[in-house]
Amino acid sequence: MRKFLEQLPIPPILKNFYVLSGILFLGWILIFDRNDLITHFQLRKELNQVESQKAYFADKIQVVETNRTELEDDKELLEKFAREKYLMKKDNEDLYVIEFQEEN
Repeated sequence: MRKFLEQLPIPPILKNFYVLSGILFLGWILIFDRNDLITHFQLRKELNQVESQKAYFADKIQVVETNRTELEDDKELLEKFAREKYLMKKDNEDLYVIEFQEEN
C-alpha cells in the first residue's frame, strides 16, 4: 500500500496513511453512515417543527383552561356557552337555526 501511495501525484501530507485514513473515516461518517449530516439536518428541522407545535398547543391548553375556569365559576356564562355551542334550550323555548349559504 505504501508503494502505491508513493507513486500517486498527490501532496505529501495526503500520502501519510493516518491522514488518509482519517479523511476516509470522516467521509464515511459524514456521508454514508446511518447518522450522517443530511439525517441530522432533517431531524433538526423536524425537532424545530415539533417544538413550535408544542408551544402552540401549550398556548391553546392555557386558553382552554382559562375558559373552563370561567365557565365553572359563572353559571350565566355557562348557559350562554351551552346555548351557542351546543344549541341547548330550555323546555319552554323553541329553537330556530338559520344557516346562511354562500352564493358562488
